[in-house]
Amino acid sequence: MNKILIRSVACFFMVLITSCGDNQQSKKEGAIQKENLPNIVIIYADDMGYGDLHYQNPDSKIPTPNLDQLASEGMRFTDAHSSSGICSPSRFALLTGTYHWRNQHGIVNSFGIPFFKESDVTLPQVLQKSGYTTACIGKWHLGWDWKFKNEPSGKTVQGEREVNYYLPQDIDWSAPISGGPLDRGFDYYFGDGTINFPPYAWIENDKFVELPTKDQDIVKRGFETKEGNWEFRPGPMVEGWDPYKVLPTLTQKAVEYVNGQEKDKPFFLYFALPSPHAPIIPNDEFIGTSEAGGYGDFMVQTDWVAGQVLKALKEKGLDKNTIVIFSADNGPEKYAFERAEKYGHFSMGDFRGLKRDVWEGGHHVPFIVKWPGKVSAGSVSKEVISQVDIMATLAAATNTPLAEGAAPDSYNLLPIFKGEKYTSPLREATVHNTFEKAWGLRQGKWLYINAPSGEHTKMPDSFKKLRNYTDFEGDGLLFDMEKDPEQRINLFAQHPEKIDTMDQLLQKYREQGYSVERTPVAAK
Repeated sequence: MNKILIRSVACFFMVLITSCGDNQQSKKEGAIQKENLPNIVIIYADDMGYGDLHYQNPDSKIPTPNLDQLASEGMRFTDAHSSSGICSPSRFALLTGTYHWRNQHGIVNSFGIPFFKESDVTLPQVLQKSGYTTACIGKWHLGWDWKFKNEPSGKTVQGEREVNYYLPQDIDWSAPISGGPLDRGFDYYFGDGTINFPPYAWIENDKFVELPTKDQDIVKRGFETKEGNWEFRPGPMVEGWDPYKVLPTLTQKAVEYVNGQEKDKPFFLYFALPSPHAPIIPNDEFIGTSEAGGYGDFMVQTDWVAGQVLKALKEKGLDKNTIVIFSADNGPEKYAFERAEKYGHFSMGDFRGLKRDVWEGGHHVPFIVKWPGKVSAGSVSKEVISQVDIMATLAAATNTPLAEGAAPDSYNLLPIFKGEKYTSPLREATVHNTFEKAWGLRQGKWLYINAPSGEHTKMPDSFKKLRNYTDFEGDGLLFDMEKDPEQRINLFAQHPEKIDTMDQLLQKYREQGYSVERTPVAAK
């Protein structure tokens, strides 16, 4: 009996030791997996044209060495698109993998409610499930749940009409601000919300760093822009608010955030720049650094800002295990027409149209991805992609499952990133839209627009003459984007069957969403 008891006890301890060893090994392997999760940095420019970056426009009058370097170290896409031709909708689409028009078409105006539905799942919420620390720094422009004491009591004249706006005393500043980044999956936020919208103040997490107590008087204090108009809306402002300090402050905060990260804790940084959006206000050290006027100088500064974040990643030793994505929310603002005529710099590149347009120039944006060891340096993809694809792609890259209904319009781009064989075109089709009246559908080489024009931003006759553009007549538009990326030859009348097929598909997407498998299959 004693021998049996001794053997039983010995076996018990052997099992216990083995079990402990397995647990320790499991924990060790888990730690390795967690450590190997890539950090993710998205740098999102504002109102930047495809032709503003030197690496894809040999005739550019703007040096962009940092973004050129990023492109040389990663993959650039020549046919990438934002969801919309304006700010808030594209930001929503990027962060949810959902076309903006499933919620709304317009931007979030001053003191507007959140763009999101409560059922919307965001990219940072998904990444948090895999242990990511998440941060948003910069321009939010997706709404907050403001608490108002009364209706707006301020009055001013804009154009030929009188408008009401909120004054500092109209708003309850005492409670934390809900509905913003912290309620959408971000652990940390720092920014000014939107550079040309009130309140003109810094917000950290869900509180103001300093309360806005004054009515906006930036122009009255003698500040000047270097090109275009101020674009400022009236409203509450921190006393002495200096718009020229916005971009430098955000840059400093982004670099500080990167410097505060550790190699064994994956992080996601969404760095949403307010530049080169108007007001066009490059700091003094960048004046004269381009041959494209004030905007060109602001672009040089924007490139420098991106370079500072990339430099911080490298100096911290994080660059080898970080996915960096650079893109922009839509095409360039209307000032690009005059800039092209004056300086010979075409912010829209060879594309037709600008911000707000369904024309290609409104949503055809720069897109670069760098992922050392996964994405081949200096590679180029001609695949048609959308920023809604970022969510499904990053979920796949981090082995994070998406909940049912999440990212409904998002395709996984990993096979493209990794240079694997896949069936092309990857996307069945891509919807282009800004406002409710005009819609585009890109399917393979074909682009269908269900309106006689893709224009919203009026093109001056002088620019039409410069580029030899003519207006179209008829009910709709059809372009062969392989042969005619400048959208000069309308083939609508020649292909009625193609029009019918694409119009039916567009209606299906609008009414039902995608019903196809969105993970690419291997090419046969």
